[in-house]
Amino acid sequence: MSDFQQIQSQFAEAIRDPAQPLPPGVAQERMAVYQDLFFNNLLNFVSSAFPVLRTLYSEQQWHAKARLFFQSSCMHSPYFLDIAESFFTWLQQQPLEPEDPPFLLELAHYEWIELHLATAHRQDNLPLLGQIDSTQQLALDELALLLCYQYPVSQICTEFRPEQPSAAPSLLLVYRDPADDIKFMALNQLSASLLQLLINTPGASLAELTTTLQTLAPQLTNQQIGDGALQLLQELAKKGVIRAFQSA
Repeated sequence: MSDFQQIQSQFAEAIRDPAQPLPPGVAQERMAVYQDLFFNNLLNFVSSAFPVLRTLYSEQQWHAKARLFFQSSCMHSPYFLDIAESFFTWLQQQPLEPEDPPFLLELAHYEWIELHLATAHRQDNLPLLGQIDSTQQLALDELALLLCYQYPVSQICTEFRPEQPSAAPSLLLVYRDPADDIKFMALNQLSASLLQLLINTPGASLAELTTTLQTLAPQLTNQQIGDGALQLLQELAKKGVIRAFQSA
């Protein structure tokens, strides 16, 4: 390593960690400007990406977590989305601290997914649907995701911090609507199963989905399942979530 590269490395290490020795010839006052600038930018990025998670910590605790992330993670991009993803990845690699809520990773994932979908680029452009008939081939929009959490992450706030998982999983559909707004929709088990079937078998029709779903809910008649499935799929089609299937 050349002398210049060594000084450059020392400079970067001192920016990440104020406890590191200063590079030769660099005044503490000058270095403090860089340290504050870089850390405050990162802190603002992380706080903006995970706003609910941020409110669950004191300012001192949140700053300490952001500082540790800044010091120990390997970030290769200055972009907001990449820093948010790096922070979420870093959280998954850390042991839970006493101040961390038990739902830390689920809430962080929930907030990161919202950011991810808000900035995702659409790869295909499946046609929107009007009325759905029993033979129409269907597909879930690529900017819609089916999520399952053990904690009710959509309800968590400073006033509601569950200590134990819910009795039943929290099933959510998250999607980006035609106006590019991110929406969340709570699902029951049968509705989630219907959408999971469509994810597993893109191009399936309402009739095919109903037949398969009947085996998962034998207590219901085929008519009941078909009517419920049609109502849900029609509602989601209006939101741009269910679209007309097109083969590649």
